[in-house]
Parts: sequence; C-alpha cells; structure tokens
Amino acid sequence: MKKIITIGICFMLAGMISSFGQSSEYKIINKIHLEGDGGWDYLAVDELSNRLFVSHSTQVQIVDLSTGKMIGSIPGLNGVHGIAIASDINKAFISCGRDSSIVVVDLKTFKFIAKTKVTGANPDAILYDPHSHKVFTFNGRSANASVIDANTYKNVATIPLDGKPEFSATDGKGKIYVNNEDKSMIYMINSNSLVVEQKWSIAPGEEPSGLAFDKANNRLFSVTDKLMVIVDSQTGKIVTTVPIGENVDGVAFDPEKKRIYTSNGDGTVTVVQEVNPNDFKIVETITTQRGARTIGINTKTHRIYLPTAEFGPAPAATKENPNPRPSIKPGTFTILEIGYLKE
Repeated sequence: MKKIITIGICFMLAGMISSFGQSSEYKIINKIHLEGDGGWDYLAVDELSNRLFVSHSTQVQIVDLSTGKMIGSIPGLNGVHGIAIASDINKAFISCGRDSSIVVVDLKTFKFIAKTKVTGANPDAILYDPHSHKVFTFNGRSANASVIDANTYKNVATIPLDGKPEFSATDGKGKIYVNNEDKSMIYMINSNSLVVEQKWSIAPGEEPSGLAFDKANNRLFSVTDKLMVIVDSQTGKIVTTVPIGENVDGVAFDPEKKRIYTSNGDGTVTVVQEVNPNDFKIVETITTQRGARTIGINTKTHRIYLPTAEFGPAPAATKENPNPRPSIKPGTFTILEIGYLKE
C-alpha cells in the first residue's frame, strides 16, 4: 500500500535501542468491551462530559469514561465513519459514507436532531470548526469537501480537492488543514471564503492519513507509513520528520504534555516528545494490539483510546478482491484505554 522508507526503519531501531531498559511511562489500564462484530473507524472524546463516541458497524456507541461502561448508542447509521464534537452548540455530527449523509444528534441525550445529504460522495473524515460554525466532511469518492451550516444543516459550499482527503484539523481562527492522500500534500482551506489557499508537499512522506495540530506552536503532525512529517502551519515548510510504526492511521496531540501519539496497525503507539517547536524525539513505543489504528485522546486526563478486535484468517483472494481483510472474531471488539503513569 505505502512504500517502505528504509531510513525510517533504521531510526526506529535506534530509538528502540536507546529506550531499552527504561521503565514505561504508559500502561493499558482498561479494556472496554463493546457489543457488535462489524468494522470500526474513528472515535472522538467529549472532554466536557468525559464520554467517548465510537463508530462501530451501523452505530455510534457512547462510553462513560469515568466507569468504562456503555451508556447509549446512535443506531441506524449507513456506513458510519467519523464523529465531530461541537460542545459549544451541544451537538455531534456523524458522517455516513454509504448514503453520503451526516446525522446530527444532541450531545448530551444522543437523540436524533437531523439528517442531511452532503454534496459529495462517501463522506469520511468530518470536522466542526467553532470559528465559522461550519461542518466540513471530506469525501473520499468525489475528492472534495462538503461544507454544512452547523445551525441550519444546509449545504453551503463544495470545495474541490483534486485527490482523496483524509484527516483534518482546525486552528480555530479560520484555517482548516487536511491531508490529501493521493497528492501527498496538506491543503489549507479558509473557513470563511471556503477556498483552498495553500497546498504543501510533505515529501518524503507519502499517502498521509492522520493529522494533528499544535496550535500554540503552529505545528502540523501528518502521519504516513513509518514516518511522521512535522510542518509549519504558517509557511508550509517541513520542520523535521520522525520515524513511527507501520500501518499507521491516526495521530493525537496532548498540548499540556507536548506529546504526539501515532496509532500504528502493527500493534504499537509511537510516543514523540515536542522538546521545542523544532526538536522532536521518540520517548517510547507502547505495545498495544494488532489492528489498533485509530485513536482518540482526552487531553484533560491524558488518556488515549484505541479500538481493535481479535482477527481470524483472511478469506481467499479473488480477482475482485485480491487483498481481502482478515475476519473479525465475534465478540472481541474492544477499546484499549492507555493511561500515563507519571501523574
């Protein structure tokens, strides 16, 4: 899928060797088992209520993180992907890829509010921008972004992106950043004018997926297979690169601890310390579980959350599906809760 970057492997091994013998700062403190056997995608933390929203099969499941118990679900979602938390207006916006829609629910009661068709096909990543009070869905099949008014739920614009968009981030001041997987670039969108203002290459990174943002220091963290590319969000210049694990999808940033976490499908989380805006170092590689590729973070408790399951053998390859995914063992869907031990 993505090319191996040999130098990244060398640096990864060096980082692992340098950390050998050091005590771990992290631990899997809980495994939250949730019902259902379908696939999963994004998850999001509502930090005000300490609740976790998990996209799973045809629903979003909600977990009270104080107890580790599921307290509700939002069913009937057709190809659910992402959840955007809008605490200031007490809403959550959910992208549904198969019917190209978003579903709006009450953030506290989880009750249905509205459903709106978007202007693109297969909305995947979704973002709420508190500055403009707009919702952005990034549509993988139509290579564009749909923009929806967060109060009226009406489509207000379609932004061409000439490639498959992935994760996104906002600075809260009128700029939206999104990875373009096909172009191996980061695009900067003006959330007021709704146009792409900048396009920045992330080479040597290729096919970026996850994106996180340090607003205080204007640093974007774009993750690709085995490599994280750190970009100045004002100039688009690459600050540095850091080797990470294999088969990465998500990345999260803790602004208080100045740490970046990449969720790698090889069963690890790479922990990177921001020493200063131009200096970054690997501090630990956490062992997680195979398939734990997406990530959520509660920056108040400094805990991170990764969904995964146990897998069986992959079905036989066919002409139509030459690279089939392994089967999911029934009853094994789990959220790994990782805690920071040095509080």
